[in-house]
Amino acid sequence: FPTYLLANVVDDHLMGVTHVIRAEEWISSLPKHAQLYRAFGWEEPVFCHLPLLRNADRSKISKRKNPTSLNFYRRAGFLPEALLNYLALMGWTMPDGREEFTLSEFVEAFTLDRIVLGGPVFDLTKLTWLNGKYIRSLSPEELLSRLRADLLGDDYLLKVLPLVRERIDKLEDFIAYASFFFVGEVSYGPEVLPKLVMKKPTPAEAAAVLEDLLEEELDPLLEWTKDNLEAGLRRFAEARGLRAGDFFMAVRVAVTGRTATPPLFETMEVLGKETCRRRLRHAIGVLKSAVTTKGA
Repeated sequence: FPTYLLANVVDDHLMGVTHVIRAEEWISSLPKHAQLYRAFGWEEPVFCHLPLLRNADRSKISKRKNPTSLNFYRRAGFLPEALLNYLALMGWTMPDGREEFTLSEFVEAFTLDRIVLGGPVFDLTKLTWLNGKYIRSLSPEELLSRLRADLLGDDYLLKVLPLVRERIDKLEDFIAYASFFFVGEVSYGPEVLPKLVMKKPTPAEAAAVLEDLLEEELDPLLEWTKDNLEAGLRRFAEARGLRAGDFFMAVRVAVTGRTATPPLFETMEVLGKETCRRRLRHAIGVLKSAVTTKGA
């Protein structure tokens, strides 16, 4: 919008911005920005347009194919310094070719002329490998501190414990019963896999239902609370003519890998949006693989 372009230029000028570094999507706006600077008689900043991050198939990175929320990486246990290191490698290289470096080393060595214009591929496997190297460099005391800061922190455990204490008889039962609160992906054994299908004629139809659930109800949900989740899932089931019991069981299996868990909506609230989205995507992939395998 013209008003945005005007406000952008005025704001940058008043803040004394000397370098504008942004995505290549903004190249088409550059002539308008340049003309505005010239019309005001202001010195233009240096404009630098960076290539977009890409999926493995070279498509623009999106939440459909790669997690894009920082909450996902935080919850999964990617260390901030490892993620920063990896992102710095997206379209840029150290002069000496090193792949591991600190933020201060990156700042000291960074120059715009070393940016590569080809669209860098965001490779979650390589990020995981790099994160593992960072974890192995921690002392046991440092590793314990990182675990207690999030995944095994008091705040998170105090959300999990009320949901499981009525369902365990010995303290040692906690680990086995509550494991789905602490792992990344969950598996779907032959005893629970049929529940994902929701009595639909084919796994493909069940996968389509879960995809629509994500896009229509869960992705847009801003406040991830048990009440909002229940309202959204019931609304979706009613609109699609789905039997609530079958539908809720499919979602339960998708996000926990089990048919018997604490109450579904409370469990989803504690797991969090990014973990639930991740596991639903995984379940959709499993259902689609079942279609491919059957067809083969």
